[in-house]
Amino acid sequence: MKIISPNYIYSNNILISNIAIAYEKQIIKLAPLDELKKEFPNSKIEILAKNSLLMPGLINAHVHIEFSANKTELSYGDFMGWLYSVIENREELIGGCDASCMSKAIDNMLKSGITTFGAVSSHGMDLLACENASQNVVFFNELIGSQATMADALFGDFLSRLDASKSVKREGFYPAVAIHSPYSVHPILIKKALKIVKNEGLKLTAHFMESKAERDWLDKSDGDFREFFENLLKQKTAVSDSKEFLEYFNEHNTLLTHVVEANEEELQTISNNNHTVIHCPISNRLLGNKILNIKELNDKNINWVVATDGLSSNYKLDLFEEMKISLFSHNDAPLLEFAKALIDGVTINAAKALGLNTGEIIKGKNSDMIILDLDSEPNDELAIHLILHRYNVSSVYINGKKEI
Repeated sequence: MKIISPNYIYSNNILISNIAIAYEKQIIKLAPLDELKKEFPNSKIEILAKNSLLMPGLINAHVHIEFSANKTELSYGDFMGWLYSVIENREELIGGCDASCMSKAIDNMLKSGITTFGAVSSHGMDLLACENASQNVVFFNELIGSQATMADALFGDFLSRLDASKSVKREGFYPAVAIHSPYSVHPILIKKALKIVKNEGLKLTAHFMESKAERDWLDKSDGDFREFFENLLKQKTAVSDSKEFLEYFNEHNTLLTHVVEANEEELQTISNNNHTVIHCPISNRLLGNKILNIKELNDKNINWVVATDGLSSNYKLDLFEEMKISLFSHNDAPLLEFAKALIDGVTINAAKALGLNTGEIIKGKNSDMIILDLDSEPNDELAIHLILHRYNVSSVYINGKKEI
């Protein structure tokens, strides 16, 4: 048993002071320090410095670790231009990010307070780095391939990677499944993968409606994707439309990333099926896509969370930075209310979307906690200040173990 005594605790948008936490792998009790000392007399006690703030560890629900080598190689400003640059530089980027490169990206997330992340893995090359990570990891093995003639080979590769991730037995590592997108995965593959998801109770994610090119291709088999598919894959029509794609997930709570081009009917389907939308504002801006209409999500009671995406479409894997960009992008949102929602989107709501027992500082939750060094006594606008001022993360605890 350990006891930690910060000046302040912030969780679920509630700020409390003069309360300590008794914890092991999970939080055992919150109470005044003297009360915890009496109840747990043999505990190791850690009393934190003045203006210390303890809050839940941050959760980055969507990141591509394998592309962490990118800095200036890829083209930004237009989705198709970026996609062609990814294809052109794929081998160099994948080959250029070895174990140390991926571990560095993971360590940088840890230093910024990220205690859990969802790794969307295209090739399985990041498996060892994620296995060795200090953080909790939901390891999304990605399925991709729109050509029916290649379905067996592609599914065999997917199964091999999924089985490899299942062999990881360490605490806080969860094998999962990613369906790349409606335009890039054949229905045959989707149906086969979803059988596994259902039978094994795995978490599920997919990219959905990221760009206008995707919208036009799925609606009309036309637009900017037409030349791409005809020249590279010899396809003249989309393998499925958006309605058909969403119907596959009706029985599976799914994390859908981007969703910036979704229409009214699609959003209602997402709401009806309790899916979660992953908001990646920096990625959307760099790839020339729309900003997510969060007001529309709120109006339809759609859960949304915040994530960084990968370094193929971002300049750092930092959720405080991601929240700041979102805060300024949505200039019509009430500032304090929206700041609180953003913090929920990287803590409690992200934990619920991933099905994990974390994201809150309450009894029974996993002891995933971070300590921030505030400059002064916090006030009612703490949520805004946390996002604006990027306070130093001085300590990180994961499943009760101090990692920094």
